[in-house]
Amino acid sequence: MSFGRLPAAQPARAIGDINVTPLVDVVLVLLVIFIVAAPLMARQMALELPPAKAATPAPTASPVVTLEFDARSGLRWNGEPLPEAALPDRLREAAQRDPATELQLRADASAPYGRVLALIGAAQAAGLRRVGFTARQPASPR
Repeated sequence: MSFGRLPAAQPARAIGDINVTPLVDVVLVLLVIFIVAAPLMARQMALELPPAKAATPAPTASPVVTLEFDARSGLRWNGEPLPEAALPDRLREAAQRDPATELQLRADASAPYGRVLALIGAAQAAGLRRVGFTARQPASPR
C-alpha cells in the first residue's frame, strides 16, 4: 500500500461521437411550441365573402326575412335599422308567426366571423331553423 501517491494517469482520449443531446432538446422545444401555436393560428381564419355572379334567389313558399350585418352601421331587419337589444324579440316573433320562416343573413365581408356565428346562434335559439347566406350582387358592367 502506498500512501499519498496517485495512480498513474492515462492520457485523455478524444471523443469521436457527436453529442446530440442539445439537438434533441432544441427539437423537442420547437415541437412543443408548434403544438401550442397551431390551434391559435387556425382560429384566425380570414374570410372574404365572394360576390355572387349568377345566383338568383330561389322562390320559396315560406316567408323570408333578411337580416343584414355591417360592422359600421350595425343590424338591419328587412332593410330597416334594428337595435341590437331588439333582435331576440324580432327573431322570436318571426318564428312564432311561421316556424318555416327562412332567415337570409347578409354579412359584410369585413364582419367578424364570431359575430356572424352569434347571429346564427340567436336565430336558432329563437326557433328559426332555416338560415341561409346571401351574397351581394356584383356591379353590372357598363
